[in-house]
Amino acid sequence: MATSESENTAARSPSKLLGSTREELRELAVSLGARAYHGDQIYDWIYAKRVTEIDAMTNLPAALRDRLGAEISVGANPPIKVSASTDGTKKYLYATDSGGWVEAAYIPEPNRATLCLSTQVGCKMGCLFCMTGKQGFQAQLDAREIINQYYSLPERENVTNIVYMGMGEPLDNLDATLKSLSLFTDHRGLCLAASRITVSTIGLVPAMRRFLTETQCRLAVSLHSPFADERRKLMPIETVHGLDEVIAVVREFGLSRHRRATFEYIMFDGVNDTDRHARELVKILTGIRCRVNLLAFHPIPGTPLRSSSAERINAFRDALIKRGLMTTIRTSRGLDIAAACGMLSTKELVKAAKDAEPGFDADEY
Repeated sequence: MATSESENTAARSPSKLLGSTREELRELAVSLGARAYHGDQIYDWIYAKRVTEIDAMTNLPAALRDRLGAEISVGANPPIKVSASTDGTKKYLYATDSGGWVEAAYIPEPNRATLCLSTQVGCKMGCLFCMTGKQGFQAQLDAREIINQYYSLPERENVTNIVYMGMGEPLDNLDATLKSLSLFTDHRGLCLAASRITVSTIGLVPAMRRFLTETQCRLAVSLHSPFADERRKLMPIETVHGLDEVIAVVREFGLSRHRRATFEYIMFDGVNDTDRHARELVKILTGIRCRVNLLAFHPIPGTPLRSSSAERINAFRDALIKRGLMTTIRTSRGLDIAAACGMLSTKELVKAAKDAEPGFDADEY
């Protein structure tokens, strides 16, 4: 059966504008019977002027605004819940198109404010220390859902830095991650500096290569042990992409002073916090322009891991610095609101399961 022109247009048009590139919006404008430059205007209204309603796009022809308003929304969806810490950290919960939830953490400091974004609902990677991994993988976020965590943040205008360190493995959702980075850093749009955006990965080597080639954003690698056999117990990805391979990619790209790599290292009591670990860490990272970022472990249910003491973390840092490795300790934030990645969304997931099935056993969470 033949379909009408309006049906064909609706089939290929996005239902939400946020997350669309300039070229996609130009194509949309033409498909709706307008000029391509009207797509440029829509892009400017969304990413430069940051409107949330199509009626606010006052330089568009009235007929185009009416058509857009009838079929499409900007797609800026505010968070559905917030937890606020006494230290100023706020954790926001966002509903996703897939029916799940993701978290974004707003972390203010005296001279900066960092937003930690999610890229997936749940995660496939199964790291022993990660609450998100206990949820299992549920869905990928699209570029709109990634950007919306910033776009709809009440404190958006205060944000100076963005880190892709929330729920999910960003490089396991590579196309959406790269698209969101392009939109964040476009000087004609959201205009955030690439040097102030950091993407974390557990070490998906092919995706790392593409990320380092196609963007100027910073890279953070989750390391957590300098010994492959120990790292494998913490992070199953070691079986697929070994530590030697991951570090070789960072060496290969020879990151500059302006794009120094960071190696994230969560400190686990009696697991990876000995002098032997410090010596090996220096050995494998010598010659790389990098920084090691030590983190205390935020406890999560169902894991035998415990955080190293503050004294041990300080001693470990001092041992690395003494051997010439730039090392910092990340201050723990939001402990009173269980700000560890995945905690808030897991609570929502358990609540939904209990509502749907009164006999649901939440002990495994």
